[in-house]
Amino acid sequence: MLKPTLTTTLLILAGLAPIQAADPTPPAAAASTETAEAEKKASETLPEVVVTATRTEQAAIAAPAQVRQLSSEQLQERQVRSLPEALEELPGVMVQKTANAQGSPYIRGFTGFRNLALIDGIRFNNSTFRDGPNQYWNTIDSYAIDRIELVPGQGSVLYGSDAIGGTLNLFTKGADFRNEQAGYFFHGLTAYRGSTAEESNVGRQEFQFGEGGRWGLHLGASLKSFGDVHAAGIGDQPETDYDEWAYDMRLDVALDANWTLTAVHQQLRQNDAWRTHQTRKGISWQGTTVGNDTKRAYDQERTLSYVRLEGEKLENLAGFIDAASLTVSLQSADEYEHRVRYDQPANPPNPAPADRVDYSQVELRTLGLDLQLQSDTSIGRFIYGVDYYRDWVSTGSQRYRRNGTLHSKGVQGPVGDDATYDLLGAYLNYEVDLGSRVHLFLGGRETYARADIGSYQDPSTPQAVDSYSDSWTNFSASGRIVVDLDTQDRFKVFGGISQGFRAPNLSDLSRLDTARSNEREVGAPGLDPEKYINMEIGLKAETKHFSGSLSYFYTVIDDMIVRRPTGEGTGTGADPFIVTKANGGEGHMQGVELAGEVRFDDNWSVFGHVTWTEGEADQFRTSAPTQTRDYLSRVVPWMGRAGVRWQSTDRRFWGEFVSLSHSQYDNLNAGDKADTQRTPEDGNPSFNILTVRGGWQITENIGVTLALENLLDEEYRYTGSGSNEPGFGLVAGATIKF
Repeated sequence: MLKPTLTTTLLILAGLAPIQAADPTPPAAAASTETAEAEKKASETLPEVVVTATRTEQAAIAAPAQVRQLSSEQLQERQVRSLPEALEELPGVMVQKTANAQGSPYIRGFTGFRNLALIDGIRFNNSTFRDGPNQYWNTIDSYAIDRIELVPGQGSVLYGSDAIGGTLNLFTKGADFRNEQAGYFFHGLTAYRGSTAEESNVGRQEFQFGEGGRWGLHLGASLKSFGDVHAAGIGDQPETDYDEWAYDMRLDVALDANWTLTAVHQQLRQNDAWRTHQTRKGISWQGTTVGNDTKRAYDQERTLSYVRLEGEKLENLAGFIDAASLTVSLQSADEYEHRVRYDQPANPPNPAPADRVDYSQVELRTLGLDLQLQSDTSIGRFIYGVDYYRDWVSTGSQRYRRNGTLHSKGVQGPVGDDATYDLLGAYLNYEVDLGSRVHLFLGGRETYARADIGSYQDPSTPQAVDSYSDSWTNFSASGRIVVDLDTQDRFKVFGGISQGFRAPNLSDLSRLDTARSNEREVGAPGLDPEKYINMEIGLKAETKHFSGSLSYFYTVIDDMIVRRPTGEGTGTGADPFIVTKANGGEGHMQGVELAGEVRFDDNWSVFGHVTWTEGEADQFRTSAPTQTRDYLSRVVPWMGRAGVRWQSTDRRFWGEFVSLSHSQYDNLNAGDKADTQRTPEDGNPSFNILTVRGGWQITENIGVTLALENLLDEEYRYTGSGSNEPGFGLVAGATIKF
């Protein structure tokens, strides 16, 4: 046998060089290799399985709704920068970015707290989420996510309040110990992402170890540094840089053949993330105005810890329960704002600074309990359970003079202080086959919500302190149907109607903070819940060479909570317009989504989607108590994506060319027209972004990806955003597995 040198040994360990031996590969080893390749090829042809649409595992094509998915492989190929940006190429999704660190997806025309995010099925939304686009989804580390499922449309029956535009379920990375061979295992991953147009560097380190079939532990950490974004036409955008770190852990233990215990903890922190459009560092684009503040920046930190006991194939549990899970979770979300004000507008040279520096903070803790049961009976499948979430919220604000002395303390922070918020729900989902080709899904949920605010600033009397309590109940139901058009489960038609519900949260009831440009929002006690009815019909297809879907949806809106001018304020930097909240009237959101992929052979494919969306609702244009019909904010009429992909037969090489397009947004409502720092006078211009990206799996252990983004160096921003997107740039990634 040849003696390997030290260099050869290191190359072997890295997977860059083959192990040299005098004898040829033994027949047993060759057979083992062929078996592994066959298993890998077979796994690649298995149907996609989703759980979010029905709370149980199901083939994606059989789900009674559209389900958009992103696998860990797709996330790695696209080298996504943040969680919201991971969604920007999905049908029906537009990602607004108030700032570089603050992304908020619009899903079927809705954003913010009208979309529900879940992490392993646990509610991420909390009662402090503010109206419109917000930054909170950006505080989830995309590198800790194994796969993503998005169910557009309403999920209130299965998941409760907020699930109006869509429900996003994020599945965390684990050690996958059940697919390991018997005995101890150890794996790891080192990854890097760099971007020239963002001047960013991201590093990721992971370890997985355990005992095959018995237990597994995953450890991961991400370190991210984002520089100033270089945009076409305007160059570097000051103060769009920020830093972020995160880590995540997951332990899975097989208690026996049926029961699994899972424990997860994750934490993320962002430092010094500016809202530049509200400051003098902002850059006017297409006539937008520039803010007056010297600084407006956020530090944010969040954690999630949970323990879950989950069992399946439980034929003897209580005699009728076939699957069960019990989850106890604890989350924290801390938000700190640092604001330096100016008294005068930005136009005069050398303005005198205001004698004030403001700080505000929100500290939130959320306890969650979730019990889910499943019974498979001769008359159908029942999925049912209860969930409960309680928020404890502490807020505050302080104002200091420039010399560091205390100026004053506020009654509250952005939301009321010493507050709690409860959400309790009980649900039932029933699935039954009506013959061999018709599948019926019926569901219902009873929800109880309660808000208790210890102290907040009474909007009717400045500086007056008040407390507030209120509660709401709701019953929502849904009925959906799937019809198989052939016996091979390749073509299906689906349709349904679902009620939706969103209870007023602490931000609706007690907000005291900036809203849009030159606006300040005050609390609005006495609000009623929002109610929705979503109707949808569509087609889905999945064959060897084609995947596609077509759907039309129509959402009826009732009592939507909207901002209302009070008539107070002049709209200047020192005297902003004062707005509050009120229940609006009726309205609607509707749209069409068409998506497809054609796979010509193992190497070539083309793909694309196009969506059309529009919405209107009764709103308050002035302080008068009368409503008028107006467009819903930031609903981009047309969006599309198209591309072509090539990959080698062994999948070691791949490349794709992608075009992403948005039509002009000119259906401005009164609020959009007043939001002059983010919205040009004539609306947001259309754009078409071209990207070329590809990858090379150099060895089984080492892979690289390269992308040339915004090939035409187009000058653009997403509708409603506070800064422009990167111009032409290179994004490079590398992954080493061991």
